[in-house]
Formats: sequence, C-alpha cells, structure tokens
Amino acid sequence: MKNNYFKNKILLITGGTGSFGNKVLEMFLNNSDLKEIRILSRDEKKQDDMRKKYNNRKLKFFIGDVRDITTIDSAMEGVDYVFHAAALKQVPSCEFFPIEAVKTNILGSNNVLESAVKHGVKKIVCLSTDKAAYPINAMGMSKALMEKTIIAKARMLGEKAKTTICLTRYGNVMGSRGSVIPLFYQLIKENKALTVTDPNMTRYMMTLEDAVQLVMFAFVNGQQGDLFVQKAPGAKISVLADAVKKLKNSNAEIKIIGTRHGEKDHEVLVTREEMTRAIDMGNYFKIPMDNRDLNYDKFYPEGDGKIRKIESYTSNNTKQLNVEEMVELLIKMGDIE
Repeated sequence: MKNNYFKNKILLITGGTGSFGNKVLEMFLNNSDLKEIRILSRDEKKQDDMRKKYNNRKLKFFIGDVRDITTIDSAMEGVDYVFHAAALKQVPSCEFFPIEAVKTNILGSNNVLESAVKHGVKKIVCLSTDKAAYPINAMGMSKALMEKTIIAKARMLGEKAKTTICLTRYGNVMGSRGSVIPLFYQLIKENKALTVTDPNMTRYMMTLEDAVQLVMFAFVNGQQGDLFVQKAPGAKISVLADAVKKLKNSNAEIKIIGTRHGEKDHEVLVTREEMTRAIDMGNYFKIPMDNRDLNYDKFYPEGDGKIRKIESYTSNNTKQLNVEEMVELLIKMGDIE
C-alpha cells in the first residue's frame, strides 16, 4: 500500500471497529505511508481491544455515532480520505427496527458526507451491500436509499469538486459479523446440527481481503459518483455447509429451518438496469453515475428504440463454487476470532 496516495495522509474509517476496519488496519498500519488512521465508532470496548491489539501510534480513536454530526466533525478535522463502513447490517434486526436502520444507514451516511465536504476531504469511499439491489428487506432498503443519497450528493458536487465520492457494493463477506460461517463453526464446536434456512439459497462469497481490495480499487479508480462491484463467486448454502463439515472433519447433521425474516433466495450485485451501462474492468464492474438532471425530455425525447436482452448479475448466475473450491476459500479466509 506504499504509494503517493497515502504518504503523510490521514484516513478516517467510520464503523472502524468492525471486521472491515480490522482488516484495513492489518493491511495498512505497517505497510503504508499513512500519517494517521482514525477510527470512529460507538463501541468503547472494541476500541480498547483494538488499541491493545495493534499498539500503534498511527492509530487514533474517536467515540461517536454517525447519527450525530458533531461527533463526526470532531473526527473529520484534517482528514484526507474516508472509508465509510458504519452501518446497521443485520437483516432480522433491521426488519424489526427499520427506523433505526434509517437513522444510521441513510441519515448517518448523509452526515458523513456533509462533514467530509465541509472539511475538504479529498475522497470518500462508501460501503454498500448486494441487499441494496432490488431490496426486499429493511436493511437493503435503507442501504439502497443510502446509495441514492450518496449519488445525489456526488451529482450535486460535480466532477470539479474538491471532494470525490464513490461507492462499493459487495456480497456476503465471509467471517464478518452476520455471516453464517462463524455460526457453523460454533455449532460444530458444540456438537450441534448445522441450521440451514434453505439449502438451494445462494450467496456471493468474498473474503475480508477481497472487500478491502474492492475498496482500494474504488479509491484508486473512482470518479465522482462511480459504483464498483467485484465479480465474486457464489455458492449454495448447502455447499457451504458441506464445505465447513469437510474442513472441520465433522459429521454434523444439517437441519433445515426455513427462510428468516427478509431473506432472498439469491442476491443481486448489479441490477439489469445497471448492467445496461456497466463497464467491465476485468475483475470488477464500474457503474458510472447517472448524471442526467430533472429535464428528462432533452435526453430521451423518443427513446432509442432498442430492447436490451441483459440480465442482472446475481449469486445464482455468477461462477458457482463446488465443495472442494469452497473449502479452499474457507482456508484462504483464515481463522475467525
């Protein structure tokens, strides 16, 4: 990570005590020219654990909540770059407390943008989720509106603004908070059956390192309002369960418990509508910002007369992992604390 982007710069990570923030620190603290990394989060216990774990003078902690712009402002002073990862991410809890998801994921994200622009931050990369594409649950809906808020702000700022805002959208991050993998590991440790909602349900499979690399790709390549997606492999939940059993040399029973509140059969990383304008960048898709204004007639007075046969990019039509490939990815993921 040593390059001119980071030399003597200050990076702020909102929600930085989570899985993503820890992985960024592992990759950046001893392998970048950053002057300082700031962590803004609500959890003083997790901050204290991180302080003791990393014991690095480059690392600074700020107790605060993205819902309160005054706490963001105190952490934003002098910051060059922001990775915005703070969010409510659990699908079931957001289903029962949707207003809380609105406060953090939408209004909180807008606070981060407002503060970053006010303080002259050079670049913000905001983290979104596949559940924001064709959302059916409160978490996905709040993230979808977060994306719309971010793109609207980017559109308003324009290409020549001092602050550039871009987005990443990724699928299931293996081993992160809310992932089923730690649950499977725990159930095997306790000699209990693995609980599977629907064996034919599919999910994207990304490691935390993949998630950080996606954010870095967006950071380096992103222009105003760009959305970036990694071409991640997918797997059935039954394949994942079998892979965990094989890796742990377990004969655990698999118990089908049925779909939970707000779950999809398959996730979507790029919608059909976005695929019509997506740019293939090898391992990634870039979806440029829709920069039309409200005067739609001057753009498409008659339409283009074309019917595009393009489908969404989903966890069901991406490359599907078999059990052996899933085991390899679990090994690559490494231990879960």
